[in-house]
Amino acid sequence: MKKLIGCGLGLLVLASLAGCGTSQAKSTDQALNVTLVGNPATANPAIMGDVNSSSLVSQVEEGLYTLNSKGKVVAGVAEKVVKPTHSGTVYTFKIKQNAKWQNGDPVTAQDFVTSFQWQVNPKSKSQVANKMKYLKNYDAVQSGKKSPSALGVKAVNQKTLQLTLSKPQPWLPDILATFGYPIKTDLFKKYGSSYGTSASKMSAEGAYKLVGWSGNSDSWHYVKNPHYWNAKNVKIKQVNVQVVKDSGTAANLFKSGKVQETFLSGQYVKQNANNAELTTTLNSSMRFLEFNDQRKVTHNTKVRQAFSYIVNRKQVTENVLQDGSKPAKSLIPYGDGDDPTTGKDFSEDVGNLLSYNPQKATKLWNQAKKELGIKKVELGLLTADTDEQKHVAQYLQQQAQKYLPGLTLTIKSLPLAQQINKGAEMDYDIDLDGWQTDWRDPADFLQMADGTSSVNFTKWQNAHYTALMKEIDDTSHHTTQQRWDLMKTADTYVTQQAGLVPLYQQAKAHLVSKEIGSLTYSMTSDAQYKYAYWK
Repeated sequence: MKKLIGCGLGLLVLASLAGCGTSQAKSTDQALNVTLVGNPATANPAIMGDVNSSSLVSQVEEGLYTLNSKGKVVAGVAEKVVKPTHSGTVYTFKIKQNAKWQNGDPVTAQDFVTSFQWQVNPKSKSQVANKMKYLKNYDAVQSGKKSPSALGVKAVNQKTLQLTLSKPQPWLPDILATFGYPIKTDLFKKYGSSYGTSASKMSAEGAYKLVGWSGNSDSWHYVKNPHYWNAKNVKIKQVNVQVVKDSGTAANLFKSGKVQETFLSGQYVKQNANNAELTTTLNSSMRFLEFNDQRKVTHNTKVRQAFSYIVNRKQVTENVLQDGSKPAKSLIPYGDGDDPTTGKDFSEDVGNLLSYNPQKATKLWNQAKKELGIKKVELGLLTADTDEQKHVAQYLQQQAQKYLPGLTLTIKSLPLAQQINKGAEMDYDIDLDGWQTDWRDPADFLQMADGTSSVNFTKWQNAHYTALMKEIDDTSHHTTQQRWDLMKTADTYVTQQAGLVPLYQQAKAHLVSKEIGSLTYSMTSDAQYKYAYWK
């Protein structure tokens, strides 16, 4: 899977990088070489639903807002961070006059309208449509009852954009800084749903242009965009990216000086524990098992609960992963919100709702088989083809076949884009999936089990839970404390019912060269190369 990175703009030859030019002496023209753990599924910001696509898009696009080098929301292509009017439901933005696409065309309000409408349009099958769920008429557009033109996004004129919400959304700035990217309207009219399937079928207006990405490439470039409004402060002119799924390979590339930033997982994090160039951050993401609710066996509540009880989450994080990940206590990761009255973290407030009890798992499993009228069953476990997921899947397979008699569990590891497609098409029994949020609010995870949500990939339907989520979403009729208490109730219920089976909160570990400055990470964001520089 490795492709090596070379001197020419069209080739990536990491192994021969030292031969490009006269030396590897630091200079403003020296390329930064990095790795990504998997292949992005798309470069279309309106439909990206996986972390690899988000990583790619965040380097080449910029929204109305952006995150500064410390992860704080600041103005992006908007002139300033604005205050809403009309009781927190109307936002009016002026777009910078010098905000331009990579070919020099101006970024317009219509480019945001095009993106937001496609994101919510049910034809796009966007996995992030829910990010816009508080825009006026979102539900009607998502259900196909109204045209996307009815969505609460409007180009007042070329440089003025107005968003109208159905109810206040206090965390909207976070979304606009991490997901609210524009799409170049004329190119979208040309390519339609093919927009973002390759570098040649999209355009960038962020710090970098995307070069050499074909849609399934294992290597590509980010090249400085001279038309970016803040180009003068982008120090590194080119970033060479290589997909490296194996931590051992990644560690060797870093050790040999062929890359300056890379991920680590498993034993390699432990091996580098005393390495000053290692940085580890707990991530705002949760790994969990999704059970296809449209299939007879995985629809059964006791089947899902049995799978939850066979997982020793401490063993998974400490012995299988070994990367700083933490055992899940419920569906909500640590650090995703604080009680508005006491300031207590949400996960600590709810407490540990998950336990390891293989005897109880076997009992539930046998009860489920009796209810289903079966003695033996074959199920498939869908995963991405990364080290992390393969190792966790092997652990789950071992535990399941040990404690769930009559079960044959087959692992199917696929490239991430293919895993996502199969999940979206409901072509799976059990999916080892995950979710990462970009703002601190538990509802972003809770919605994944809501029967009315576009990101409920299991199609689990539970009337009581859906009613709870409807109340949580009604921000105009509940105090923040009331809403908080409703979220605690919802988290407890969905975890006990195993609507989703939480496994662990992911940590991200990176090796970063001491020669590079301003590559920093937070719970909700990875490093932005536009802030990096050679020391």
